Amino acid sequence: MLLVAAAVGALVVQARSSAMQDARHRTLAAAGTFAESPGIVPALRSAHPSAVLQPSAEAARKIAEVDGINVYTLDGVTLTHSDPRQIGKHVVGPFSKAAAGTSFTETFEGSLGRSVVSVVPVKDPDGRVIAVVTSPVTVQNVQSMVNRQLPVVLGSAAVVLILSAGGTALVSRRLLRRTHGLGPAEMTRMYEHHDAVLHAVREGVLIVGGDGRLLLANDEARRLLDLPVHAEGLPVTDLGLEEGIAESIASGRSATDELHGAADRLLAVNIRRTAPYGEAGTVVTLRDTTELRALSGRAEMARERLNLLYDAGVQVGTTLNLERTAEELAEAAVPRFADVVTVDLLDPVLRGEEPSEASTEMRRTAVVGLDGNHPLSPVGELIRFAPTGPMAPGSAGGHAVLEADLRASPRRRQAQHEANARQIQDRGIHSLISVPLRARGVLLGMACYWRGEDSPPFDEEDVSFAEELTARAALSIDNARRYTREHTMAVTLQRSLLPRRVPEQSAVEVAHRYLAAHAGVGGDWFDVIPLPGARVALVVGDVVGHGLHAAATMGRLRTAVYNFSTLDLPPDELLSHLDELVAHIDTDEQEWQGITGATCLCAIYDPVSGQVTAATAGHPGPALVHPDGTVSFPDVPVSPPLGLGAGLPMETMTITLPEGSRLALFTNGLVESRGRDPDAGHAALSAALAGPARSPEETCTAVIDAMLPTRPVDDVALLVARTRRLDPARIAEWEVSPDPAAVSPVRNACARRLADWGLEDIAFTTELILSELLTNAIRYGTEPIRVRLLYDRSLVCEVSDGSSTSPHLRRAEDTDEGGRGLFLVAQFAERWGTRYTARGKIIWSEQTLHDESAPPPMDLAEVLLAGWGEEGF
Repeated sequence: MLLVAAAVGALVVQARSSAMQDARHRTLAAAGTFAESPGIVPALRSAHPSAVLQPSAEAARKIAEVDGINVYTLDGVTLTHSDPRQIGKHVVGPFSKAAAGTSFTETFEGSLGRSVVSVVPVKDPDGRVIAVVTSPVTVQNVQSMVNRQLPVVLGSAAVVLILSAGGTALVSRRLLRRTHGLGPAEMTRMYEHHDAVLHAVREGVLIVGGDGRLLLANDEARRLLDLPVHAEGLPVTDLGLEEGIAESIASGRSATDELHGAADRLLAVNIRRTAPYGEAGTVVTLRDTTELRALSGRAEMARERLNLLYDAGVQVGTTLNLERTAEELAEAAVPRFADVVTVDLLDPVLRGEEPSEASTEMRRTAVVGLDGNHPLSPVGELIRFAPTGPMAPGSAGGHAVLEADLRASPRRRQAQHEANARQIQDRGIHSLISVPLRARGVLLGMACYWRGEDSPPFDEEDVSFAEELTARAALSIDNARRYTREHTMAVTLQRSLLPRRVPEQSAVEVAHRYLAAHAGVGGDWFDVIPLPGARVALVVGDVVGHGLHAAATMGRLRTAVYNFSTLDLPPDELLSHLDELVAHIDTDEQEWQGITGATCLCAIYDPVSGQVTAATAGHPGPALVHPDGTVSFPDVPVSPPLGLGAGLPMETMTITLPEGSRLALFTNGLVESRGRDPDAGHAALSAALAGPARSPEETCTAVIDAMLPTRPVDDVALLVARTRRLDPARIAEWEVSPDPAAVSPVRNACARRLADWGLEDIAFTTELILSELLTNAIRYGTEPIRVRLLYDRSLVCEVSDGSSTSPHLRRAEDTDEGGRGLFLVAQFAERWGTRYTARGKIIWSEQTLHDESAPPPMDLAEVLLAGWGEEGF
């Protein structure tokens, strides 16, 4: 009944739909025919278009069996209408689409009720739309045609209902017996999905009866087991299967993911009983795990390779040492990629130089993976690759070379000078990849990856990975090479700027240490500068930073300190001049890089008085070790670092040291570090310095061992000086009255003292120098006037007075009666100069003590005559 009712309803709906469709076609045909009829265009352009077109439109309406054929102008004026009263009226309709030249059909509510109307444009010969033709049919007329057919449909439905009910009853009884009670829905679903279940899935399906015969096999099962065409009905044991899988299927027992081999495949077998869902038997599913295992293996290998590349990126290049970087590359690849890795670098690369051209001579830099005696060349040996060996093409051509089986090409391996080929094979090494280390298009060396007995041979995929790993490591090696070059240059520059040896002097016994930072050469420096009057200047400085700039800046400051010291300036004035120099460097626009920070400590020790005068510009003060072994840190006034003084005066400290005291000057790298507080550093330094009866050399060793057991993070400069006193017997002093007659007694006393010292050979020149200096002091200076002789490595003659005026050396004119005294002093003394004091000045001269290496004394007549030219005679 439902089927018939549905059919009747469908017929009614279809009839109505067909009627509506017919109405659309009929109206569209009527409107289109009238719009295309001959004479319509002239009629529209006539003086009375309605009178011409209305009869034709009415006749066409009756023939087409539509409710009307109406003509409208483009502005909506009615020209023809089924209701003549509407002619001439203006209407608003959906004519815009037709006015654009497009015909259409739609349903709308009009004056005749719900209607179906078709709209067709009227075009002139030029294709322009000049009017619109519409043809409506009311829905009521359409449905009336359907209603006239309804009795026939209902009668037919009743007959069908009676026949189908009887037939359904008979068929249902038959189907129930054949389908074991399954309903139509279940049967429909089963048959619709039968092919998809059996043939579209990627698993093999077998149905085996209780007697062990194959009842059904899908396409996948036939492919996996290579079954014959007519396999259904045959016993499972007669299908030609592998013994293991045939017995498992025929056994009828349940199984889950049992693995069995079938030809070259590995199958996962699942067996389930068909009862109670069908007759006794089993259903078997087969899944091919061979491809899955291979795909899983490749994915796992790719993941491991990515992890190795990531780990290598973190592990390789942690330092800027070439040898260590090569070792890191080898360690990253062993044993995750290769069993043995060797890295060879060109000699210029190891020196930090840019290799000019490709070479086959390299030096073994790293070997990882072999212990004890092995046939490969050891680290440090020069490797010359033979032209027929596998490494030579890679180094020359710039590409990786694969030797999947070294045993298959013994000639090439034996021709290689790399090592004994037979010994290599005896160690089990059978596969090799040689990859050139290239960076920025330059060959740096070779990386060789070897595999042994327990590892599979290399393949093409391994070559790609080896090239990627080597390319990443080559960048780190090139960075290390550049650093090595810069470091070598910085070390060379610094060694040329630091003191090569301590100058000879008697004031102090000196030992020193310099330790470069882990990051490279820095700007710490020290100096020992002999000064007039047997004095000595001890200087320690620090320039912030590392590298070439720090070393160059250090050299400039050291040179400046040495030049300022020749002016015989006290420490505070020397640092003031150095501060002005640094400020000028920082502000000079021509400088490519300013000094980012510099400090300096200067101490001048006088062995005559035992006094040390020190000044510091932002630098740590010295440590003082007394003769009894106690340690103190004198309070030296700290001034701003160099370049930041802003014209402020430097302050000094002056103390008197007992003979045998040790003065330690150091840079902040010795006592300061990231993990140590400065106070703790000073305490540790005090403990390391404490203890009597130590030489400066022993003191330096003890301090370095105690303070810096490992390589320091910052540069360290340490200068230890043990003070000495000049023997009072070698000092002579006289007070001189401001009377020219007092010169002679002092000169005679000086001669006697020189005789006592055994210096008679320079007595005459000394008397001459003393007479000139003393005469100038009496004539031009003020009281008090003093004379002092110091007998040290040289003879120092000092004349002091209370005046601050300084004499200048000049060449006297021919008519001058004076002006030749300092000229004589300069000729007979090794050097001379002026030193200012708080109460005046000191004019001093130094004379070498005659020995075999000293030049012969100058003749006095020659010196005097040199003061005049030939015109003077």
